[in-house]
Amino acid sequence: MSPEPWHGRLPSAFMAPGGSSFADFLALLEGPRPASPHMPAEALSDVPHATTIVAFTFAGGMVMAGDRRATMGNIIAQRDIEKVFPADEHSVVGIAGAAGIAVELVRLFQVELEHYEKIEGVPLSLDGKANRLAALLRGNLGFAMQGLAVVPVFGGYDLAEGKGRLFSYDVTGGRYEEREHHAVGSGSMFARGSLKKLYRAGMNEADALSTAIEVLYDAADDDSATGGPDLTRRIFPVIAVVDSDGVRVIAESAVEGVVQTVVNARMSQPDGPVAPLPGGGAS
Repeated sequence: MSPEPWHGRLPSAFMAPGGSSFADFLALLEGPRPASPHMPAEALSDVPHATTIVAFTFAGGMVMAGDRRATMGNIIAQRDIEKVFPADEHSVVGIAGAAGIAVELVRLFQVELEHYEKIEGVPLSLDGKANRLAALLRGNLGFAMQGLAVVPVFGGYDLAEGKGRLFSYDVTGGRYEEREHHAVGSGSMFARGSLKKLYRAGMNEADALSTAIEVLYDAADDDSATGGPDLTRRIFPVIAVVDSDGVRVIAESAVEGVVQTVVNARMSQPDGPVAPLPGGGAS
């Protein structure tokens, strides 16, 4: 079934009563989706992939940070890609996986949240936003099964509960709430290990920013697809903070200051800060 012809007038989907989902409205306009074309295995290495995102809560909300590298196989495809985006006024989304599909999914998600608020007159709850993102991921399942997967991490400030919250996903659209911290992407195994070492419940925003840089540094130290801070090109991680006042993407100049402090400390301690041991061990 092909999309309804226009004939100089708006399609009937524009006139029919519908729900609050912009994605469902698009489906009415486009008609049934054709089967996903087969992607040859050898072509997958030519698709740019975004890599590592870290996210965790702190005393005032939550923070999300992403490195800037995209890869095509063993080639650096882009050195300054952005992987962390505001979803709306009080939530952010970070992307890992097939970069082009991931960026388009984020754009659709942003419109989905805006459309809901315009139709209903109120914003979705944080749980509702997390569920909408899961539904969009399920729509990409055909491509994901061919290797063009998108694995986001979503978080925000829950105005009803007065705290930051995090959600992770799998390629089928499964949604899981994380307790305190999470990481996705090729460097996530190393980032999660670093987070277990460095995360402190109740840390302030300044400590959260420093921790985000330390964790991405650790991930880049062991994962070639994760880009570390590039001081010569002045390319630094993108960091977003979400609190009761909304989303703030930290200015590059402020991130550079934190990066320089971390890099200077690593000159004498290459493996970074050491977690204190029980009973008063060294830190």
